[in-house]
This record gives sequence, C-alpha cells and structure tokens, in this order.
Amino acid sequence: MMRVLLVTPPMTQLNTPYPATAYLLGFLRLHARELQLELAQADTSLALFLRLYSAPLLRQAAAILRRRARRRAGASMPPAIAHFLEHAGRYGDTVASVVRLLQRRDPSLAFRIAGRSFLPEGPRFAHLSAPAAPGSGSCDEQLMSAFGTLGTTEQARYLASLYVDDLADVWRLGIDPRFELARYGERLAASAASFDPLQEALVAEPTLVDATLDELTRELLQNQPDVVAFTAPFPGNVYGAFRMARTIRAHHPQARLILGGGWVNTELRSLRDPRVFDYFDYITLDDGERPLLNLLARMRGRKATLVRTYVRESDAVTFKNDTTEHDIPQRETGTPSYEGLPLGDYVSLMEMLNPMHRFWSDGRWNKITLAHGCYWKKCSFCDVSLDYIGRYDRPGEDIVMQRIRALIAETGESGFHLVDEAAPPAGLRALAKRLLEEKLSITWWGNIRFEKTFTPELCKLLAASGCVAVSGGLEVASDRLLELMKKGVTVAQVAQVTRAFSDAGILVHAYLMYGFPSETTQDTVDALERVRQLFAAGCIQSAYWHRFSATAHSPIGLHPDRYGITLHPPAVVRFAHNDVPFEDPVGTDHDALGPGLRKALYNYMHGVGLDVDVREWFEPSSPGTRKGRRQGRDRLAVPPSTVPPDLIERFLDQSTC
Repeated sequence: MMRVLLVTPPMTQLNTPYPATAYLLGFLRLHARELQLELAQADTSLALFLRLYSAPLLRQAAAILRRRARRRAGASMPPAIAHFLEHAGRYGDTVASVVRLLQRRDPSLAFRIAGRSFLPEGPRFAHLSAPAAPGSGSCDEQLMSAFGTLGTTEQARYLASLYVDDLADVWRLGIDPRFELARYGERLAASAASFDPLQEALVAEPTLVDATLDELTRELLQNQPDVVAFTAPFPGNVYGAFRMARTIRAHHPQARLILGGGWVNTELRSLRDPRVFDYFDYITLDDGERPLLNLLARMRGRKATLVRTYVRESDAVTFKNDTTEHDIPQRETGTPSYEGLPLGDYVSLMEMLNPMHRFWSDGRWNKITLAHGCYWKKCSFCDVSLDYIGRYDRPGEDIVMQRIRALIAETGESGFHLVDEAAPPAGLRALAKRLLEEKLSITWWGNIRFEKTFTPELCKLLAASGCVAVSGGLEVASDRLLELMKKGVTVAQVAQVTRAFSDAGILVHAYLMYGFPSETTQDTVDALERVRQLFAAGCIQSAYWHRFSATAHSPIGLHPDRYGITLHPPAVVRFAHNDVPFEDPVGTDHDALGPGLRKALYNYMHGVGLDVDVREWFEPSSPGTRKGRRQGRDRLAVPPSTVPPDLIERFLDQSTC
C-alpha cells in the first residue's frame, strides 16, 4: 500500500475544514483499490491553533516576553502584551475552558463568562466599557439587543471570541509578526516575484510559532506517509506549507511532496526558480484530481503522463502537460469526505455582533458545489482566463442530492455552505425543489450574482428549502463602473434582488470594491451613499470593502489599455505573480478613502449612523460630530454626495409597480 497524506497548512478558517483535502480524498477513494492507496488527511490550521491556545504554550510565550521585557527595561510595550503578562496565570487557567466552550463542549461555562468576572479582559474588550457611538445606546444595551435576556451562551461565545483575539494579538505582536488567526506569513507569498524573502524566512531562527508547527509536522510523520500533498488556497498558507515541507525533508526524506491549491493556480503560472523544488517534488496547477491521479499512478509504476505539473530537471523548472488528458467531469469526482478530521475540535468564533458576518467563522459547515467554475465569467476584474473559473461544469441535482445525503450521514451535520464561484439560479431552483419534494431538511448559504432571475417567488422558494444567507458582488455600487466591470447588474437591480432575499428572511452580504480604474472621489462617496441607503432600506445586512487590485489573469490585467491604466509589472518574475501595480491617470487617493469606507460599514452593520451624512466618516473626529473641525483638525476633502436621498426607495417602489 502507498500511504497518501493530504494536508491543509496553516492558517485558514477555524470553524470548519477548508474543503480541498475533503474533495480530493473523496475522489481518490474511487481509485484507492486499483492503485492500492491508503488515504488520510490533516488540518494543521486547527492543530496549530489548539497547540498555541493551550496552557503550556501560553506559559512559554509569557516566559519569552518577560525575558524580553527585562532586557528592554523602561521601554513601552503594546497594551495587549502588558495585559497578558499581568494576567498570564489567569490566561493559563482559563484557556482550555474557553476553547471547550468555542467547541460547543462545555455550555455551562457560559454563565460564568457572561458574568464578566471569569475571563481576563484585555484591549479587545475595551469597546464594551467605552462610551457608545451617538444614537446607538449604551454598550450594555447593545449586548442586550444582540443577545436578549436569555442569550447567555451566545453572549459568552462573543466574549470568548474577544479573549481569543486578545491572545492572537499577543502571538502576533510579541512572538511572531507573521501569525494571525486566518493567515500565516501572508506577505511573504502575496505576488512575490522573488523566492528570496520566503527562503530567508524559512532558514531564519524559528519563532515559538515556527517551532510548534515543526513539532506538529514531525507528529504527522508517525505513520510514515509515502506521499504528502499540500493545498495552499491562499497566500496565508504558503509559508506554512513550505515550512512543513522543510521539516518533512529533514525527518522523512523518502516522502514525495506535492503542492497545489488556489494560490498556486493563480500565482505560480510563471514559476522559474528551481529552489522551490528543494521543498517539493511536484507542483500542480488548476483542478487537482487529474494531475494528482496521474502522479500517483506513475508512482505505482503505471503508465501515466504528467498533467499541468512543474518538475525540476537539470536544475531548471520544467512544465509537463499532456493535453490529451482531460479533467475529471464533476459527475465523476466523488463525494467529499471529512474522514479522519477531528470535526468536534473545530472552534466557532463570533467576533462581531452582526448576524450575517458570523457565517464565515461560526458553525461547522459541510462544503458542497453545485457547479464547477462561473456561469457568467465576464467580470473584468476576475481571473476568468483561468480554468477554475472559466470551465463551467454542472453535475446535476441527482449527484448533488447524493452528496448532501452522504455528507449528512458521515458528519451528522445538516449545515451546508455552497462554495461555488456563483451558484447558478437554475441549479438553486432545482435543488430547492428537490429538497422540498424529498423532505430533506438542511440549512444552507452560498455566493450568488444579484441578477434579476432571483425574483421574490424564487427567494421564497430558496428560503423554504433551508437557505438562510447569500453573498454577492455589488462592487462599486455605480452603474457606470458596474458596466465597465461587465458585472451584468445595475444598482436598481441589486436593490430589488437583495430586498427580495431580505423579505424572504434570508440575510444578505454584499462584496464591495473601491479603487477601480477611473473611479473618482465623487464615485466613491456616491457609492457609499448608495450602500448606506441599501442598509437603511433593509436590503443588505452585512458588507465588506475590498481594495481593487489588477491581476495578471483578469481582462484588466490582460488588456489594461481598455481601462485607461498602465501596468507596472516586475521586470523579472521567478516565483509568484498575480497582483500587478498600475497607474490610473485619474489619480484618486484611495488610500485616504479606505479607512472612512471601512468605518462606515462597521457602523452600518451594527445599525449605527444610518442617518449620518456619509462625509462624516472621513473625518478624524467621531462620526456625527463637528468636534474635530472645532478643534482645528483637518478634514479629508470629500465632496457631498450627488445621489438623491431616496434613490434606493425609488428603485424598490419600481419593483412593486
């Protein structure tokens, strides 16, 4: 038997497994007997978190920070570290209990945490005792509004999540600046044209976080895997993947190491540096099923060619791709399987009081896909030229229903996250009807396009089938820029569709974007006003501003002249390449506008400031006041909005005519 270990390196979400290894395990099961494979998977994001959030590791961290404080006597330290050192003993005494609560294993502890005397409350709790924002009530009133008189467990989980964030600040500020709860060494991998920074970090003196990951990696080698395949979906997984590969090379050199995943698919398409293969034997692009299956077949002595696979030959990087080999149809990829993952150990964090925003960090969700790729695939900012978006393949409702039933049977969980690029409306309608006809009760949410197909009737059908939330791209909330993006929607359409979802009892999250080519300050201010009106009208409950970046594989990156910008790509790319710096002749200071946009959204998501002039969010003073100007502070020069104050209401009235 050939032992194959599929690994998610740190860090990703902590509430549920990232689905890549589960998808590949389900697929390889179909070929395990033929190829004599023994399959296993591991999530080292969860494992690293649980090790760092334990009394022994907190004691080690405290000892390091105390030694450092003695060497720097008299120097100031961040409040998070000062508070941690003052209460290190209490943190050690309480951390295991907090983790159990967040794993939903010790609900009775909620009464003590909600009493506000059990946990050492650090800087992340400061907003609970600070004066509340104008018009929002006291902080105690906000907690009461969010959780009610009997919401003890949820309130305790919110407080426990702030405790987790306090300790994350300690690890980041005091021990390893690369560590965050959902990413690890992200800057080392984000469009890094040279491998040098990552290489230097890997051979440098290890931090306590590094050493802990090294120890966890050695523990994974107890079963002596013959093949270890890593998925790196995001830049924040790359350092962890390479670090783990380095440890495996040192302690189990006979293992074959493979790297794939979303980050690889977008960033390593121009790979030229052979040093990468000091860590990995093979690097695969795009969907992993076919490349991995062929690799394993070759390792078993079968006749098989390499598909979309980088190797090192004569100290040079070579790309092998047998184009006669086709990808596996979605009907034949098997059912994802979480076998071997400690599902009861995942932790559900609730760091915001907004009910929609919690879906990404709270709850154990089975991941499922209605269709491979995007049925729209026209958005100018999206990497539509790449296979994972450009190749659309829908397996059909029979297959999806089989997989849903199998995952419920395996996990005991009936919550599902549809991880499509954008779930097709026809597929959603068909799925909803099947769920209702077969009386299969599930709870689900996923990403969509805010297109007119989502009528009030369809939204009600989706809600009846178990849909509780959707997310979709509103982007700049400007019809001119939406057309330039080829988004295929208008602001009026988005208002009407999101209101239909909300009226059906489905929460709505909007992805927003600023900094798009040709976007002016006026465009940004007007977009924020439209977003304010959407919140005020109850169309959306949550949103997030992304800063636009031109990517190498998007229509903008491929044809910048059509958007009036000039790209400034690196002169030489030997490692990663995706985000491309560019010059926009409009010259808007998007860096200055970003903090105001984020501040406005944070308040809107908590029901605060919806009647405030949007210009107020760009002031250094508190929102809704003139104190800053009275004290002589400079105000960011933003123009008044040109959007009629009742624009969204007018759009909604049109939908009822």
